[in-house]
Amino acid sequence: MKLGDDTKLSGEADTLEGRAALQEDLDKLEEWANKNLMKSNKDKRKVLHMGKHNPAVQHRLGSTWLGSRSVERELGVLVDKQLNMSKQCAAAAKKANRMLGCIHKGITTEIK
Repeated sequence: MKLGDDTKLSGEADTLEGRAALQEDLDKLEEWANKNLMKSNKDKRKVLHMGKHNPAVQHRLGSTWLGSRSVERELGVLVDKQLNMSKQCAAAAKKANRMLGCIHKGITTEIK
């Protein structure tokens, strides 16, 4: 069995033609995956609607309607629908604070 993780598809869906083209691409992707015996995790199939005035149209892959998500990790970077990286900065700060806490705890233990 082959797994198709981390497949990304993008397109503009601000017009009827754009939405139809994006759905056609999803249909082609599903057909290709079936033909090549590729499996994907249905729980991970999500849409990130980007932009302030995005109509957040629902799309489907095969017979499954795709849910949406508010944040996506791309190449290790968290990006939200407004292309804002504040969640990335918050996650980095949290990780840095954990590391500082470990260092502080280690130094305090050695001093005693």
